[in-house]
Amino acid sequence: MDQETFNLSIRKFLKMVGVNSQREIEQAVAKALAGGRLKGDEALAARVTLELPSLGVKVPFEGEIKLK
Repeated sequence: MDQETFNLSIRKFLKMVGVNSQREIEQAVAKALAGGRLKGDEALAARVTLELPSLGVKVPFEGEIKLK
């Protein structure tokens, strides 16, 4: 295994996940605000699950996204 290639690949994957996840969250919140489903002062529960099926890894991460 090439440690440098491995680390760069992980970072590239996590960057892609982070950028795309942020975009999806921003769009969903904007739509909910426009539709009156959110007031803008909520804290939203969030959950992400990391899966590596070939390794049998399935790890949930939970947190909160505050709008105000």
